[in-house]
This record gives sequence, C-alpha cells and structure tokens, in this order.
Amino acid sequence: MKYEGMVFRPPSEAESLILQVTVGCSYNRCAFCGAYQGKRFRIKKFEEIKEDIDEMSPYPIQRVFLADGDALVIPQRKLIQILSYLQEKLKGLERVGIYANAKDILRKEAEELKALKELGVGIIYLGLESGDPEVLKRIKKNATVDQLICAGKRVKESGILLSVTVILGLGGVEGSQRHAIETGKVLSEMDPNYAGALSLMIVPGTPIEMEIETGKLVLPNPFELIQELEWMISHCQFTHCFFASNHASNYLPLRIQMPEQKEAALKRIREVLLRKDPKLLRPEYLRAL
Repeated sequence: MKYEGMVFRPPSEAESLILQVTVGCSYNRCAFCGAYQGKRFRIKKFEEIKEDIDEMSPYPIQRVFLADGDALVIPQRKLIQILSYLQEKLKGLERVGIYANAKDILRKEAEELKALKELGVGIIYLGLESGDPEVLKRIKKNATVDQLICAGKRVKESGILLSVTVILGLGGVEGSQRHAIETGKVLSEMDPNYAGALSLMIVPGTPIEMEIETGKLVLPNPFELIQELEWMISHCQFTHCFFASNHASNYLPLRIQMPEQKEAALKRIREVLLRKDPKLLRPEYLRAL
C-alpha cells in the first residue's frame, strides 16, 4: 500500500482497510483543522488505486475506508470505477466508508448516492462541527447550516448511513451555550444514524491557534466543555441514533443509544457537573487528537 503523508480515518474504521484515493483535502481551509497541512490536494490516478487494491485482494477484507479528507469529491464516473473494482477484487467486502463535506454531497443527486450505495458505500462521515451560523463563519466551514442539514438529509434519503461529527469548545467561553444548543437542534434536524462529539484541541499553525494567542477566543475549561455536552444532548431529539463522546479528546467518555439512554446520560453528566471532581475526568495526559 502506498500512502502519502499522514492518513486519518474515523475511530469506527479502526479495523478497515484504509485506501487512499485522494491526497489531502480539496478545501483545507477550516480554521481548526491541521490534518492536511502541507498536502497539495490531488485525486490519485486509477492505476495507483488499482495497484493497492490488487495488493490487498488475497486478504479477507470486510470493510474499506476511502481516504483522504473528502473522497466524495471524486467525479461520479471515477468513483464508480473504484468501487466496482473493489467489489470485483475483494470478495468478502461488506461496507465502504467515506468522508464528505456538505458541498460534495449536494453536488450529487440522491440517485447518484443510491448508485454508490449499490456498489458498497454504506456510511458517509460528515463534519457539522457547529449548528451556530456565526461559529461556522468564524471557522471558515464553507457551508451554511441549511446546506449541512440538506446534505445530511440527502445521505439518509439515499439509504446510506449518516455519521455526523461536532466539536465541543468551538464557540469559546462567550458563545458556549449558543454553540451547544444550536448544534443540538441542527443534529436533531439531520437525525443521523451516528453522532460523535469531539473536544477542540489546538493544532499548531492553524488560524484558531492565533485566535487563542490573541485572546479573541477563550477556550472553555474541562467542566465547561462537559456543560456544553449537557446542553447539546438536552436539545437532541433523534429517531434512532448512537451518540458517542468517547473520542480521545474528550474528558467524559459516553456511548449511548438515543433516545433510549438520553435521560440516564444526562443524569450522569449532571452528577459530574455537580461534584466537579477532576478524578471523574479523563486525565489530560491521555487526551489526544
């Protein structure tokens, strides 16, 4: 397998074959993200991708994740070519996962997404980050709240599972409550199959680092981040969603089925907020991106 630079994947794709079909991120200007710094975006040639698939074809592989940042940007015809070859060569393949941004999704009609589903795309990972329009502008998300909601609904309409990521702390101390509540409301409208909350961790060299250094943005402390989680979950109304805050960046790991376990999760969060005992939190040295 030929990888260029650091390759990132969702935690749920830990046991998947990571197939790098693009290098970097086609947008790569989100203020908080340093994942693809130094990478010039390109879509790999099919011959390169084919060689990697051929190399792995003798092995029993059930899941594949298409990297890098937003592989759904690949033109439909080429994406179908890649997926068709995967199906041909990996006989035990059950699911293909892919990152996407809102505009990539909205460039595809529901029928085009359904065609990808027929070829194995089983889950799309979409970064919402925040439901607060002001936060989205400040972090240069390149999508509006309405676009993000529409993109999420289009994925679900296609029958592909939708996994949405949000980031605690993006609103700073001043905008903390608004960020959390509005994010909970937007998540409810998207009604994803999976939702994951991360906590903001500062990557050197990103624009958000400068905001913090100049005092323009003040980061919430650990218990303020947990308060955000409480506000967010309180305002989430899901049909059927697995919600997790067990990413390594978080102070309070949760894995809950909603709506069934919502009230139990809120009770636990409120007990932690009431006690404010640092021993109840993940130690700082164990936190990571």
